[in-house]
Amino acid sequence: MKPVYIINGFLESGKTEFIIYTLEQPYFQAKGRTLLLLCEEGENEYDELLLKMSRTDLELIENEEDFNPSYLLELEKRYKPERIIVEYNGMWNYKDMKLPWHWSIEQQVTTIDASTFPMYFNNMKSLLAEMVRKSELIIFNRCDDVEDLNSYKRNIKAINQKAEIVFEDSEGEIDEIMEDDLPYNLNDEIIELDNNGYGIWYLDSLDHLERYIGKKVRFTAMVLKPEQFPKGYFVPGRMAMTCCADDMAFLGFACEYDKVGSLTDKQWVKVTALVKKEYFADYKGEGPVLSALRVELTKAPKEEVISFV
Repeated sequence: MKPVYIINGFLESGKTEFIIYTLEQPYFQAKGRTLLLLCEEGENEYDELLLKMSRTDLELIENEEDFNPSYLLELEKRYKPERIIVEYNGMWNYKDMKLPWHWSIEQQVTTIDASTFPMYFNNMKSLLAEMVRKSELIIFNRCDDVEDLNSYKRNIKAINQKAEIVFEDSEGEIDEIMEDDLPYNLNDEIIELDNNGYGIWYLDSLDHLERYIGKKVRFTAMVLKPEQFPKGYFVPGRMAMTCCADDMAFLGFACEYDKVGSLTDKQWVKVTALVKKEYFADYKGEGPVLSALRVELTKAPKEEVISFV
């Protein structure tokens, strides 16, 4: 298999800077040649000396129709690379990308200019969602004048919960982002979660579970009883619109309850539960597990689907 590294993002989002930094690193000076496929030209250019020192061949592909398996195979035969880096065009829909069968994506990185993120998120949400959906690493750069990076993080996490998200300003990486704008009080005896609060709590629990261990939460949820779950567990959660109306996901954590047999799929319940950190096979590791203190039947909320848009 031929390893491929995809770097995507909109124009002037920092793709070229990231690739230049990567080519300069000693760990990337592996044997063999690198083929760099440049699908759009921005303000920054690649230095010929760097390309020579890193044994990198650059090929410009200006038209989306030329980015096809047949032409890519021709380039592979021409350059005989050990690895391929693709600086993908941000205006080409990522879901339409087709690679030769033996090209294997080793890593996908998305770069985002924090100063223009709201514009792209509001006006080109579908394109942006396809970029970040399968990215392992998402880099927000130019964060100096951005006040609410927490909302940026939640917007991305709603689309890709597993991605590592990095924020950078002119001084480098921002080590800690304070979560001061939570719409509930962490010190309440029972943390009451409304529609907005549930989505934020769910995403924040994935990143900062330590905030919630040992705390009690209460929320309205739909019942999901996965067949593969162990006896005595169900998932109380909510359907969420993560990008657009056609892009829905069920957000919920495993919940231990001694009367699971009395519940049926898609029932609406009000759950009061204790948050714990435990190993759960479906997580393939440790994660948030709820221990139900009270489960009451209730009516469906006025807005059954929560939204991150």
